[in-house]
Amino acid sequence: MKIICIGRNYAEHAKEMKAETPTEPVFFMKPDTALLLNNDPFYFPKFSNEVHHEVEVVLKINKNGKNIQKQFASKYYEEVSVGIDFTARDLQAICKAKGLPWEKAKAFDSSGVVGAMHSKEHYKDLSALSFRLDINGKTVQEGNTKDVIFSFDAIIEYVSQYVTLRTGDLIFTGTPVGVGPVKIGDRLEAYLENEKLLDFEVK
Repeated sequence: MKIICIGRNYAEHAKEMKAETPTEPVFFMKPDTALLLNNDPFYFPKFSNEVHHEVEVVLKINKNGKNIQKQFASKYYEEVSVGIDFTARDLQAICKAKGLPWEKAKAFDSSGVVGAMHSKEHYKDLSALSFRLDINGKTVQEGNTKDVIFSFDAIIEYVSQYVTLRTGDLIFTGTPVGVGPVKIGDRLEAYLENEKLLDFEVK
């Protein structure tokens, strides 16, 4: 199982990060050791002083595929959820400044939090899903999949050119504007269509 993450898929977030809006999907990966499930607590890593939240809609791949055409992509996922892509922003900035890869800022243990999965049939329109993140009862990020630059199916078509998708793989589809830091003691609650699918603490 691998975690595939799409970067800069919401234009306002790209601006927020002072990055160009991409003309093709940007992706990176997290290992299976990054996965955090069952509302288990997230333990703030000792190697960072600035860990940011990035709430995203997550797809779960349900069968193996390579070079998947866009018109068939929807057959490769049956379940969706919300997740948090935690980023050690201070480490990422150092790596970027030196022109180095920044996996250690994105791929560290428990950095990919995923909520309860629901069948995609549970939702009326996957292209207009609202989602949000609350911290300590206050909404800090809100998004809607109608604002993505690259649709779910376009992402699957693109990524599968380079990386074979396997059953159980997870795709984080991008975060909207509003990313920011978390601290020990914070309670994070993430919602998809106003239904809470994640509820955990930072320790």
